[in-house]
Amino acid sequence: MIPKRFIYPSIGFSQYWEEGMGKTMLGKLNTIPTQNEIETQIPLLFQSDEFADKVIQELYNKLGFKKSNEVINDFLLNGSNEKTPQSLSNLWEEINKYRNEFDLELVNIGAAFCRRSGPNGFIVLRNFCLMGGYESSAINKPLIFTGALKKGAAKRMAETVEFWVDVTGENALLEKHKGFNTTIKVRLMHALARTSILKSGKWKNEDWGVPLNQWDMLATNLGFSLVFIEGLKQLGFNPSPKEINGVFHLWKYIGFLLGIPLHLLPNNETEAIEALFKWTMSQAPADEDTIALAQALMHEPLKASYPVGQWHKKLQVKIHLGYNYFFMKKRACEIMNLPSTTFKYFPYLLVAFNKFNELGIHENENKYKRTEKKGRRRQEKIKDLFLKGHASSLSVYS
Repeated sequence: MIPKRFIYPSIGFSQYWEEGMGKTMLGKLNTIPTQNEIETQIPLLFQSDEFADKVIQELYNKLGFKKSNEVINDFLLNGSNEKTPQSLSNLWEEINKYRNEFDLELVNIGAAFCRRSGPNGFIVLRNFCLMGGYESSAINKPLIFTGALKKGAAKRMAETVEFWVDVTGENALLEKHKGFNTTIKVRLMHALARTSILKSGKWKNEDWGVPLNQWDMLATNLGFSLVFIEGLKQLGFNPSPKEINGVFHLWKYIGFLLGIPLHLLPNNETEAIEALFKWTMSQAPADEDTIALAQALMHEPLKASYPVGQWHKKLQVKIHLGYNYFFMKKRACEIMNLPSTTFKYFPYLLVAFNKFNELGIHENENKYKRTEKKGRRRQEKIKDLFLKGHASSLSVYS
C-alpha cells in the first residue's frame, strides 16, 4: 500500500537539491537514487518500534503511567530482577545484541564536536533542523495529534534542548549514564505517543503510515546529524573528517537506542545524504497544521520564560527569522508565512567570527579543549534558561 503522503517528486523539498547546499551534497554521490529505489522504502512508513510497543502494552497499559515510570527507573538504575516485565527484558536483550558494534571513543569525538559548537549548535537545531522540518506535513502529524500546538513551542524547544544536551555530554551514552537513560526513556515515550494516537481512532494509516514510523524516525535522526553538520558549516565551522564521522557514529548509536533498525542508520556522510534524499523526495508539502507549527515556533520567544523584557523577546523573534532565511532561503520561509527581516544579514557576522575562531582549532589541542568546555558551559546555561518555567516531560522519570 502506498499512503497518500507519498508524493514523488516532492513539490517542496526537491528544489533543495537543485541549488546551494543541497546541490553540493548531491554532488558527493556517485549515483542519484531513482524513483524505484525510493519506493522500496515505503514499507518503512508502516513499521514501528515493536520492542518498545510491547513494553507499552505489557507495562503501561496494565500498571498505569506513574507505576510504570517507577519500574523503568528501577530497571535503568539497578538492572533486571524477577519482577522485570518480559517485554522490557526482550528490549534490553535486543540492545545488548548489537551494542558492542559501536566505538564509544568515536561516539565521544562526535559529542565533543557538538559541545564545542556552543550556542551555534542551538541556532542550527532551532532555525534549520526544527523549522525546516515543518516543510513536511506528514512527519509532523503526530505532533498535532498529541497536542503540540496546545502545549506550545516553548515547551517543545525546552524538551528538545534538554534531550540534546543530555545525549551529547562526555561519556553520556555509557550504560546508566544520563544520556543513555534519557534515550531509552524517550524511546518509550515515542511508543506511548504512538499507542495513544492509534487508540484515538482518528489516525489514518492509509494517509500517513503509522505514527512515528521508522522512515520518519530516520529522517529526524538525519536532522540531528547531517543537517546539523551542514548548518554549522554554513555558519563558518570547519569540522575535521574525524569529527564528521564521529557525529554520524554518535547519532547512529542514539538512533539505535531509540529503536531505529541498525541497517537503516548511515555510517558516513555519503550514506546519510542518500538516505536524506530518498526521504525528502517523497514528502508532501507543508499544510495548515505545519504552517501553524512554524508560526508557533516563530513566536516561541514571546512565550518563553526568557528573555524577560518584551522588547528583547521581540528582538529574539527577528533574530531567529534572520537565521531561518539564512538557512532555508526565501521560498521555504514564504511558504510557512515567515516574514522577512533585515536581521537576515545578521548571520553573516557570526560566520566571520566563527571562521576566525576555527583557525588552528585542529592543530592546537589546548584551544580545542578550551573551546569545547566554553561551548558546553554556554549550552548548559541556555538549557537551564529553557527549562525555567517548563516542566520537562522527562521529569516524571526522575
